[in-house]
Amino acid sequence: MTIKRIGHRYSDSKSGATIDVWFPRSNKEIARSCLAQKVGLIKGDFVEVEIASVDDAPKSAEEAYLRLHLLSECAVKPNEINLDGVFGLLNNVAWTSAGPVLPNEVESLRELIAGEDHQLNVTSIDKFPRMTDYVIPEGVRIGNADRVRLGAHLASGTTVMHEGFCNFNAGTLGSSMVEGRISAGVVIGDGSDIGGGASIMGTLSGGGTQVISMGKKNLLGANAGLGISLGDNCIIESGLYITAGTKIKMPDGEVVSARTLSGQSGLLFRRHSQTGAVEAIVTDGSLWGGLNTALHSND
Repeated sequence: MTIKRIGHRYSDSKSGATIDVWFPRSNKEIARSCLAQKVGLIKGDFVEVEIASVDDAPKSAEEAYLRLHLLSECAVKPNEINLDGVFGLLNNVAWTSAGPVLPNEVESLRELIAGEDHQLNVTSIDKFPRMTDYVIPEGVRIGNADRVRLGAHLASGTTVMHEGFCNFNAGTLGSSMVEGRISAGVVIGDGSDIGGGASIMGTLSGGGTQVISMGKKNLLGANAGLGISLGDNCIIESGLYITAGTKIKMPDGEVVSARTLSGQSGLLFRRHSQTGAVEAIVTDGSLWGGLNTALHSND
């Protein structure tokens, strides 16, 4: 299926390097304006981008931006679109309240807008901007927009609290509470809760290739960590970090590596308070109570 969209592009006036591209959902030619453009540091124009196949790697920054938009619009799911080489295609950008510029142009921007009634703020220096500056997903709440990158996939009913984080090519497939970290490549099923300070291993740091996923109605306790996939109705107690090599004591006394339990459902992972051994027991995952539906009706 061919995807063709019209976007508004900002580029550096001196080098011509692409800074960003915004693709309106309406697919209309809608121009943006900012002080950085007014003073001539960046230029704006319209560009039509066509993706013949999402299975092929992106070939340009413009195409990379369109793929990130598709993820945040929930038009495609994480790991269903090829993003190979995306870091090499995107420029590092200073995202400022006066518009995006290359980092080495920030001082020039300050000087050129000195006569404007504007206090310049630099919110980040990164290859990826905030999702909410480009895409507003339907039916979500986000406590701190700085912590959700463009390319995050947040399904309707998702709540991302102030300390929650969601990387690009990762996110939720249904109503979920996100108070911890969802790293790149990670997918969270409907009805799951990522507790405060919790973290899920992604596919970027250390060059990892194993995609971690959580099924439906799982609870990852506060300050816990996950390095294997979970099926449905699982619980990991607060403060317990499970990696693939963690030794797990089963109900019959057998000790196995956690990787052998990856993807299984209905398990409670806990640490014995006296021996310190990590245990897995079969449990009714619904015992943790599930999400508060009133909190995730994000109309």
